[in-house]
Amino acid sequence: MAKNTNMRWRLPLVCLLWELAMIVLFGVFVRFGAEADAHWEEEKRDMNLTSDMENDFYFRYPSFQDVHVMIFVGFGFLMTFLKRYGFGAVGFNFLLAAFGIQWALLMQGWFHSFKDGKILIGVENLINADFCVGSVCIAFGAILGKTSPIQLLVMTLFQVTLFSVNEYILLNLLHVKDAGGSMTIHTFGAYFGLTVTRILYRPNLEQSKDKQGSVYHSDLFAMIGTLYLWMYWPSFNSAISDHGDAQHRSAINTYCSLAACVLTTMAFSSMLQKKGKLDMVHIQNATLAGGVAVGTSAEMMLTPYGSLIVGSISGIVSTLGYVYFTPFLESRLHIQDTCGIHNLHAMPGLIGGIVGAITAAAATEDVYGKEGFIKAFDFTGVYQTRTPSIQGGFQAAGIVVSLLMAFAGGAIVGGILKLPIWGDAAAENCFEDGIYWEQRSWDTPGALGTKWRHERWQHSLGVLHNVLDSTVWGDTCFGSWHPEMTTPAVGSTGWAGSS
Repeated sequence: MAKNTNMRWRLPLVCLLWELAMIVLFGVFVRFGAEADAHWEEEKRDMNLTSDMENDFYFRYPSFQDVHVMIFVGFGFLMTFLKRYGFGAVGFNFLLAAFGIQWALLMQGWFHSFKDGKILIGVENLINADFCVGSVCIAFGAILGKTSPIQLLVMTLFQVTLFSVNEYILLNLLHVKDAGGSMTIHTFGAYFGLTVTRILYRPNLEQSKDKQGSVYHSDLFAMIGTLYLWMYWPSFNSAISDHGDAQHRSAINTYCSLAACVLTTMAFSSMLQKKGKLDMVHIQNATLAGGVAVGTSAEMMLTPYGSLIVGSISGIVSTLGYVYFTPFLESRLHIQDTCGIHNLHAMPGLIGGIVGAITAAAATEDVYGKEGFIKAFDFTGVYQTRTPSIQGGFQAAGIVVSLLMAFAGGAIVGGILKLPIWGDAAAENCFEDGIYWEQRSWDTPGALGTKWRHERWQHSLGVLHNVLDSTVWGDTCFGSWHPEMTTPAVGSTGWAGSS
């Protein structure tokens, strides 16, 4: 039976009503925090501060911007591997993230920054809102290409709410340490998304199987997302750590873990292929697992060699997941995981939680120093009697709570999204941009015709390929260049002029 996917009235209505609700709620509850308010000059004087450089903005904003790029560029482009769903990958990621950060500022503000009836926000709130939306982007990866934009907005609304509750339980009630979000962001986000996609199981999705693959240029675009994520992950894991040694340590541990992860991913990707060739799917995804797996323990004294071990293991596990676990999940458990988030986020997230629990339980004053030990785990106030072994137990409990919240929340939200009112596409139309996006350049014949555009596109890719090769081999992309050389005509194979 044909489905009505026309969004002309539904999407504008939902977007405008929800944005109106955000405006009203922000007007009622949200105010600038002390360091963003114009009264900062008086605050600075009262606190005996002599420079504006003491404002938290200058410490946090560089990390915030790195995280912001990861959410909108990194995650967005990582999902452009589908050959006919690039607009949906980047565009819908943009949509859900833009809505999600607004709702997250409210939800997290009510839990963490509520004072005298108002939510006071500063740059750290912006970072935490991006973290929250990161879990939504992860869940989006499981249902990529199979849902309507309205379904994604509804999922974002509920997931941000559940994320905030889970985060409050872990950080405030259990008092766990999770600087890089292995449990709160990756484990919760991944298993939430996997549960949703299981509830939305499509038995006839085989009809769109030919569109689930990639082509050369779509894999190249996805690799852009990978590199942005890989480069900025040390900022992600250290963004909200305490200034000084904790933040410094987080960046170093993540840096080392990511580097090790690349080598083991390359090794096992080649090893698991009959002809020893590398699989771009593994390189795009499993090379990032090291950043996920070191998230919880990043600000602990994991040591550089310890982070190399964690990164190495996570790269192996993630690559094995793409080769063996993903087909098993789809054929036996009916979990249709478009992006393989089980391998990049779920399993490495569990590894990260376990490593964090072990590292916390093994902590001693000899390793941290007396004051460093108290500061690292915030053993003050009601928590001053905690021992490392007890902290390790609470860290492990955090994994269990995140899983329970993800499974229960995902099942409920999946049931809501399954209602036949959201305008999702039929199985044969999944993974197809043309359902929700105007495609003037490719689908509508113009004066120059589709054939010319295709040739021009192929030529552009060829030039890009040559430029990249020249970067590697240290030569100009067309040999020794002469001033009389000109650009080739469309469809030609060489360059005019002498070479």
